[in-house]
Amino acid sequence: MNSADRQWELDALRGLMLVLMTLTHLPTRLADPLGQPLGFVSAAEGFVLLSAYMAGRVYTAKADRQGPEAMKNAFFNRALKLYACQLALLVFAFTVIAGLGLALSEVAITDLLSFFLERPVVAALSAGLLLYSPALLDILPIYIVFMLLSPLVLLHGMEHGWRTVMALSLLLWVGAQFGLGPAVNRWAMGWFDMPVRYQDMGAFEIFAWQFLWVLGLWMGFTHSQPGHAPTSFPRWMVGAAMALAIVGFLWRHTAGQTPMPDGSAVNLMFDKWHLGPLRLINLLALLVLVMHFAPWLQRHLPRWRVLETLGKAALPVFCAHLVAALLALAVFGPARPERPWSVDLLVLFVAFYALWITARLSLAADRRADRQRASKVPAADLSSSGAAR
Repeated sequence: MNSADRQWELDALRGLMLVLMTLTHLPTRLADPLGQPLGFVSAAEGFVLLSAYMAGRVYTAKADRQGPEAMKNAFFNRALKLYACQLALLVFAFTVIAGLGLALSEVAITDLLSFFLERPVVAALSAGLLLYSPALLDILPIYIVFMLLSPLVLLHGMEHGWRTVMALSLLLWVGAQFGLGPAVNRWAMGWFDMPVRYQDMGAFEIFAWQFLWVLGLWMGFTHSQPGHAPTSFPRWMVGAAMALAIVGFLWRHTAGQTPMPDGSAVNLMFDKWHLGPLRLINLLALLVLVMHFAPWLQRHLPRWRVLETLGKAALPVFCAHLVAALLALAVFGPARPERPWSVDLLVLFVAFYALWITARLSLAADRRADRQRASKVPAADLSSSGAAR
């Protein structure tokens, strides 16, 4: 997105999601109280929805300016970049992190990479094919799939409307609540000899999480249309959303991150990996409130430049936060109440400073690349005009 087209509040919101994800993934005693701080909704849902929204806006505008093929190429190039990041993270995990885990006898790492440690060759090849996804490294693979499918979704929505797309997406989400993912996996295993167990393919149920992505694409497409009026909600809907958000907030901070005692069927309704129905309702309530109060928040909240910087460099910062989390887990192990506060604070300081440095370096590299591209345009114009003369 060009700097002139950026909305600082979207960058700040994405930066906030990255901060919350980092706090959740770093093995410190702050991970539990600051995880899901607004209810039974994590930063992952917000990050996916916001990323899809921005993709819908940016790539719809590209299709309008340069045509569908340019949009398809942009999505494909972005998917390639995500794939390169995933491969780099996997290499880091399978070498540095695995080595540290074995050398330090850290069970948290040996459990996290158990399939790789049992069958390293099969795991490495399967990971390269996006079949094997260890914990913490299982979000980029679904992003890659979403990026590759997004041109089809956007083009259908642009040409034929979004009603059918949203209905199909909702149907897939419903199927995910009743075991669509494992059923498809069993069907595939009947045709192919797949050495990777279903539980090693990543925790995120792609048939459930695609609904957030498609919803975000539709919103981004809608808001990219010329003359689009600001989204408004009836008062009863805002009131209902406020009531649901308050209940979710109080429930989460009273009961903890698990809404009911273990074994309760209610917990499945809030399940993160399947994007359970009550979790989705909690998320949609927060979405309504954010969209409704966005104009007021933009006028009254101060601009947090740190969050904007992190949000502008979202992909490098996201990868850096995974590196920091894996290193902290390998060196210090999981969060322990007996660990001194000084160690936890040191982990947090080093990790967030690394994220800040990563963002600054990434943005500086982007500016240099923009200047180089800009410097080539006049030269090309001059040569073409000279040839014409």
